[in-house]
Amino acid sequence: MNWGPVLLAPGQTRFALWAPALDALTLEVDGLEPLAMESQADGWFAVEVPCGAGARYRFRLPDGTAVPDPAARAQSSDVHGWSIVTDPGSYAWQHPDWRGRPWNETVILECHAGVAGGFFGVDKMLAQAADTGFTALELMPVAAFGGTRNWGYDGVLPYAPAASYGEPDALKALVDHAHGRGMMMFLDVVYNHFGPDGNYLSAYAPDFFKADVDTPWGGAIDFAREPVARFFIDNAIYWLREFRFDGLRFDAVHAIADNAFLDRMAAEIRAAFPDRHIHLVLENEHNDAARLEGSYDAQWNDDFHNVMHVLLTGEDHGYYKDFAQQPEEKLARCLGEGFIYQGQGSPNQKGKPRGTPSGHLPPFRFVSFLQNHDQIGNRALGERLTALTSAERLRAATGLLLLCPQIPLAFIGDAEGSETPFLFFTDFHDELADAVREGRRGEFANFPGFSDPALRERIPDPNARSTLDASRPVPGPDAGAWRTLYKDLLALRRERIVPNLADSRPLGAQVIGDRAVMARWQLGSAVLTLAINLGDTPVPVTAEGDPLVTIGTGTTEAGLMPASFAARWAA
Repeated sequence: MNWGPVLLAPGQTRFALWAPALDALTLEVDGLEPLAMESQADGWFAVEVPCGAGARYRFRLPDGTAVPDPAARAQSSDVHGWSIVTDPGSYAWQHPDWRGRPWNETVILECHAGVAGGFFGVDKMLAQAADTGFTALELMPVAAFGGTRNWGYDGVLPYAPAASYGEPDALKALVDHAHGRGMMMFLDVVYNHFGPDGNYLSAYAPDFFKADVDTPWGGAIDFAREPVARFFIDNAIYWLREFRFDGLRFDAVHAIADNAFLDRMAAEIRAAFPDRHIHLVLENEHNDAARLEGSYDAQWNDDFHNVMHVLLTGEDHGYYKDFAQQPEEKLARCLGEGFIYQGQGSPNQKGKPRGTPSGHLPPFRFVSFLQNHDQIGNRALGERLTALTSAERLRAATGLLLLCPQIPLAFIGDAEGSETPFLFFTDFHDELADAVREGRRGEFANFPGFSDPALRERIPDPNARSTLDASRPVPGPDAGAWRTLYKDLLALRRERIVPNLADSRPLGAQVIGDRAVMARWQLGSAVLTLAINLGDTPVPVTAEGDPLVTIGTGTTEAGLMPASFAARWAA
């Protein structure tokens, strides 16, 4: 790889940095005299040094500024300090022959390493997650960030696992132990921006960013430049090869705005791992079906969450405005065609069209969820659905999520009915801390319940340690019942849905009443019918086949009862 230190031998390391704005660059290795780096072609500097794994190093700019390696594999403390040379072969893998699992078997549990107690804490979750029926654990971003705690999307050193979560070998052990339990491990990576604390790239490589294009997080990254493209493509391959992750979730690729780069990255990843199941998943507000016809396995389907949230809670502010009108019809479209917005104008975006046709795609190209880190953490008070809707309706919605042929994802705590919030938390200081605190509260000035500045003071300070502590999931009062529900439904999914998912296609979905929808899919030689009623009155429903499961009162002579879900199977 071009970026980062390369251990050539036990006591010899090559260092390199792309710094096209500089005429000179110095490498400092702790315990050695500073070394002038050799200027090479295309803005690169490099030098070989007699040091090995464990050596601490940094770069010194001509103006005297000391900066970490943007491709550091580890940091000795925070993102402003010394970088550390690591040995990629230091961990002894217990399951080196693991090749992964097919995509159709995927059931994802999304997890934040910080609230779980670091990599060792996540490791302790594996047994119960596997027993419940989850086949993949997805870590929110672990890239090093400013401070010791962060909700995940302010990373500035994409190659270095955050030191507060554990050492690189602890992360490898977590992946290894998951494989030993038959579980895949996915990692959420952020290639669309860097966090506000600890990113020094502009000081020596301003060409890393576009001067004329801004994003909500600063200048847009210029993926058309080869060193920039290599930085991120090599990063993806690094996580999959050195840490043996089974897949990556790419955060907000609509902010990358470069389909050529996305396609190139996917093609290079596929070529690098011809003998393993590697799964690549997008988050993409553009609802771009073309990306799902090539090298990407699926997209997080925000449309599913958004319309289900409206049906469960009645909320219609912010982006929920796009789903507030005739939500039953929108859910039917989602179940039958994947995306809800396939080119229609978005009310929340002042009528701007969003999306492309997706009805031709199989259902497993979409990852569905009732909530995740975004939809909980972006709320002012971080409430989960357990605090926003009735347990009966949430159980019915869970039935739809886990038995729908789209790939299901749950958030840490969901399978235990957790009622604790998941808040937006950081560990910034001084002026940046003030800006983040006030900016966070200002975001909600137009939201119901927060128009009064005094009321916005209730929004927790992101930088307070108590905000992280309040976000740790705690099993709810009915944890046992929730675990049983998840375990039973996922066993049913494993038995009936998964073996036929690769040969699946939608047969249509229809509105059957107020907040009630029925949908059908061809699964191999069988037909699966799912019906859900989140309204207040019974709705008539006719479905052929043997009952698989009912949640709530289910179907009576009056029809499908309120807060009920039913599944039938016709061979």
